Parts: sequence; C-alpha cells; structure tokens
Amino acid sequence: MTAQVKPSARVDVELGERSYPILIGNGLIAGAPQFLAETLPGTRFAIVADEAVRAYAEQLEAGLAGAGLLLGPTVYVPSGEASKSFASLERVTAALLDLGVERDHAVVALGGGVIGDLAGFAAATLKRGVRVVQVPTTLLAQVDSSVGGKTGIDTQHGKNLVGAFHQPSLVLIDLDTLKTLPPREFRAGYAEVAKYGALGDSVFFRWLEDNAAAIFELDTYPLTDAVETSVRMKAEIVSRDEKEAGDRALLNLGHTFGHAVEAWAGYSGDVLHGEAVALGMVLAARFSEAEGFCAHTVSRRLEDHLAEVGFATTFSELRQRLGRAPTLDELTGFMEQDKKVKDGKMNLVLLSGIGNAFVAKDVARDKIRAFLAAELER
Repeated sequence: MTAQVKPSARVDVELGERSYPILIGNGLIAGAPQFLAETLPGTRFAIVADEAVRAYAEQLEAGLAGAGLLLGPTVYVPSGEASKSFASLERVTAALLDLGVERDHAVVALGGGVIGDLAGFAAATLKRGVRVVQVPTTLLAQVDSSVGGKTGIDTQHGKNLVGAFHQPSLVLIDLDTLKTLPPREFRAGYAEVAKYGALGDSVFFRWLEDNAAAIFELDTYPLTDAVETSVRMKAEIVSRDEKEAGDRALLNLGHTFGHAVEAWAGYSGDVLHGEAVALGMVLAARFSEAEGFCAHTVSRRLEDHLAEVGFATTFSELRQRLGRAPTLDELTGFMEQDKKVKDGKMNLVLLSGIGNAFVAKDVARDKIRAFLAAELER
C-alpha cells in the first residue's frame, strides 16, 4: 500500500446517508489508494481521465493496481468542452461496460470539470447508478464542479441541459496538479473563487483583492486558504439545498449571462467557462446597478478586480480578443434556454452588494434585452 499521505484540510458535505468528505492538500493522488480503501472498503475502481492529465492518470492507475483496487486500463477522453456530448457519453459508458463495471464498483473522474461532469453522468446512469469519486485537477473543478453532485452534458440548445444529480462518495483535491495547469486555465478557475466572495462573503472578497497575486503565484498558504474557503462555502450551501430549490441557486451568479456567451462561442475553447462567468458576473452587477439594487461602486469593484487578474469584462474587450462578439438575438436566445428559466420567465442572480446575492424572479425580458443591447455597444 502507498505510504501514508495526510490532507491539509477536510470539508464534509452533510447529506445524511449520502454525506461525503472533501480532502484538500498536496500529494493526494499518490495517497489515493489509501483514501479510496478507507472510504469505500472492498471496492474496485475504473478511471476516466482527461488526455491532458495522462501523467496523473498513470500515477493513479499504478497506485490502484499495486493495491489491487483497479478494474482495468484508464478510459481517456479528449480535452475540451466538446467532449461533454452524447457521443462521448456513449463511448465512455461502453468502455466502462467493457471493463466489467458492476454496481458495487466505482468510477474515478480524473480531470477538470468536463471529465467530472461526463464521468459523473456516466456513473449516474450506468447500471442505474454506480458510485463516483471526483479527483479534480483544475482550479475551477476543485472549487466548483467537483462538489455538489451536478453531472451532465451539453447539447446544441445550451450547456448542462441533460444530466443528473449524483453525489460523489469522495472528492480528492490535490493542489499539486495546479502546478502543471496552463495559466489561462488557472485564471478561468479563479473566476469561481471570486464568485464565492461576491455572492456571500465580503471579507473573503477583500482578502482576495489583497492576495490574488500570491494565489496566482501558487503560494501554498494563500492558495490552500482560497480553495478551502471556496469549497467550504459550496459544501455548506449544498448541504442546505442539494437540488437547487433555494440557496444553491445563488451559486449561479454570472452563469445565466456566462452560459449564453459560452453557447455562442460553441464550446470551442475560444471562451472558457470561467472567462464567461467572469464577464457574466460583471454583467449581473451592472444589471443590478441599472435596476437600482446596488451602488455603482459594487460593479466597479468587481470589474476592477476581475480585470486586474486578466479577464475581459466588456463585450468590446471580447471582440478585441476574438475578432467577434455575439449579437443581441444570439445572447437572449441562449439565455432563454437556460435551466434557470421557469414557466418561460427569467430568473437572475443579482447583487445588492459585494457578499450579498439574491435571486430576482420574473425579470422582464424587455429589460434584459435593453440592458444587453446597451452593453454590446459599450
């Protein structure tokens, strides 16, 4: 068995019989056989991994094989949002069946949010549900998508419109994987970190303003604090509202606008999820200001911080970077396909201040359309 590895932090998602731990620290992939055997004793595992993290997959595969916990060779998936598709789901499911996955086995999802969503959805549907362990290797997946049990794929109609709630049995967050993450991917993940401060913790947001540079330099202590604080906030919200009937909707700050931008870009990599969310958060703050819910200083502060770390915060900047920008009809069309539209009415997560988000229900579409028309000309 692999030598003992100790996490630096543990956060628990409290969901009764489906509660699970989130372990955070360095070297946790090396210690995975230990953690998996402790959490799911007597279980064998099949790995689904992003091709971009092959080195980590080989390390995990060797460790599980050495401990007698591996079902078979790793199932690799091409990198990128395009892999969150029906075609990829079919291929991954078939590969897992070829490995002989049974209901008392478990799937390990190793990679970013794409793999977590795809492999998690495959696990949710395979044999009517097998267990899944999330091992996120990107900052975005570590602080957001690996926690809370949302799984799914994209369709031509929009992002994450087909999926299931399927809570993991364990989340292993190995901070060492961030050392090999491309800077753009790290920045994209930081958008979700900033989101937690913006929606529910003004003190954390102020701390991020003071410590962002150290976080981007992968300074161990501020990086660990940023990840742990983000994960703890999400775990607390998920524990209160597992299936987004109330507070969990606040986690969608910036996502209704952002998902529309992602869908417009065709999930091609031209606009990463975190980049879209960053722009979406600024749009949500500006719309909040336009509707009189918050002072101008709120949107300005959020915009300044996100711009400082390198995000585009206006459509004109997006146009400069890509040579194109969405049209008004494209944006509103994709927004109306969003999961947060209920009975044909638009719900938005807005801000009354930094650290104070709320859900605005039945927002008039003509107001959104007029706002976006002005933003596109900004």
